[in-house]
Amino acid sequence: MTGAFDEREARKEYVRHRQTIVFSIVAAVLVVALIIATLFYTHILGRVASTSPTAQPNYGVQVPCAPKDQDGNASKYADNASVSVRLLNGTKFTGFAKAVGDALANRNFKVTAIQTYNRQNVERTTIYFGKGAIPQAYTVGANFTDAILKMDDRQDNLIDVVLGATFNDLKTQKKVPVAGGNITSIAGCVPADKMTKLPQAIQHDPAQ
Repeated sequence: MTGAFDEREARKEYVRHRQTIVFSIVAAVLVVALIIATLFYTHILGRVASTSPTAQPNYGVQVPCAPKDQDGNASKYADNASVSVRLLNGTKFTGFAKAVGDALANRNFKVTAIQTYNRQNVERTTIYFGKGAIPQAYTVGANFTDAILKMDDRQDNLIDVVLGATFNDLKTQKKVPVAGGNITSIAGCVPADKMTKLPQAIQHDPAQ
């Protein structure tokens, strides 16, 4: 009898030991989950994530500030009809650029051409422009939800929109600033005169 009793006690002790281990693991997991939830709640992890390039203003790409006039007044959003835009499809989806071009034309932009970009794996829509067309670039960019503004060395006022895979739709017109309103420069912008070593412009006809 003593042997059977000892065996039962040993079995009970083993079960209690297993339960202790399981409860310890569950408690540790819950503590870790609580810590992570607290970090999110206090925005600590959010602040870390905000340093990533895709979360920075203009997605980490240097952008010029909207210029001011000689009296220090802010630039104004341009009238859409005065802005020349060329659409280039940087994706594999046929007809993508035409659809977006038609939508911009419906908003009275002067769409000069719809073409295929030299790459079809562009990730994020990019708006290219020259130093003399910064207000126009801001005007076009205000219609997009995820576009990058990128100044190049072109000397004319043509705005190139290279469509990328992240494009979903234009902003609703109610959310687009009206022509003549003051432009709010993108956070972290720099004066255009301080931007050097600009990339070469995409080939185009300056008359466009």
